[in-house]
Amino acid sequence: MALRDFFAYQLSKNKHLSEYIKNILGFYPRNVALYELAFTHKSVSETIGKNVLSNERLEYLGDAVLEIVVADYLFRLYPTEQEGFLTEMRSRIVSRSSLNKLSMKLGFDDYIKHAPGNNTGFRQAGGNAFEALMGAIYLDRGFNFAKRVIINRIIKVHIDLDQLQQTDVNFKSKLLEWSQKTRKHVEFRMLEEKIENHSKLYVVQAFVDGEPYGKASNYSIKGAEQLAAEKTWNMLFDEND
Repeated sequence: MALRDFFAYQLSKNKHLSEYIKNILGFYPRNVALYELAFTHKSVSETIGKNVLSNERLEYLGDAVLEIVVADYLFRLYPTEQEGFLTEMRSRIVSRSSLNKLSMKLGFDDYIKHAPGNNTGFRQAGGNAFEALMGAIYLDRGFNFAKRVIINRIIKVHIDLDQLQQTDVNFKSKLLEWSQKTRKHVEFRMLEEKIENHSKLYVVQAFVDGEPYGKASNYSIKGAEQLAAEKTWNMLFDEND
């Protein structure tokens, strides 16, 4: 442990969280407040001035960091594969479902702070916190450090790429690929946002050449789009038959 990290750990007001980060990711936080924020669901957020203290901003940042690191890693790992394969693999790694499962495996449930109530309303909280945690690492240690953590402590340890290739199809990617080949225009429109179990529920519908197709709801926009894409694909498949 670097001397700076040792003093940061000794001075930390949340040694329990610092130890947890060390156990799962191999390092002690320097600014543990960032990691506390990463595990703070919006249902227990505080507003100080114009600042809302929840993990939503960190989630936005971590999503971008995760996307570029995974894209770069796959690009180098599969030098002969085409864009469609790389896009599909990246989508499967960073999908909300994948991140939710990964957060459960890492024990996030014991650290995420959220309002009491029906836990089904927080089923996306783990994936959101995972992205926020990547944002916290980026701010705390920089991009190159975050990249090493994602590759060496997440992908290589917890993600079986061979098995991932055999998982179910990413219907949104499949639908968009079909639209490019057939010169169809596919778009996803947000129809409604509503609060359910202290979280936003997003209602999204897919449109093909302006015609409405599959409609679905989820606690994340990505999840709703994925479900709407699957329904749309099944509708198109039946019609093509």
